[in-house]
Amino acid sequence: MNDVPNDREKVKLLQRVRRLRGQLDAVERSLTEGGDCGDQLMQLAAVRGAVNGLLGEIMETHIRFHMTADAKEKIAPELAEDLIDLVRSYLK
Repeated sequence: MNDVPNDREKVKLLQRVRRLRGQLDAVERSLTEGGDCGDQLMQLAAVRGAVNGLLGEIMETHIRFHMTADAKEKIAPELAEDLIDLVRSYLK
């Protein structure tokens, strides 16, 4: 199986990374300019949420491609779905 996302999925992942970069740039600007601590904490919480969302997407793809279908260490699709749900709930 191919472990690389298709072109549309890759574009979506790269857009998420670019949004994350923009959020981190905003945090850096705020720190440089002596911005409000409360605003910085809110920005960092948003960054953390975005990173967790991206991590969940990539982990789901990994589980689907490497643990089901033609994978060497094949697991039942139901178990893969349970694992994905568990990871997503942990990342919230």
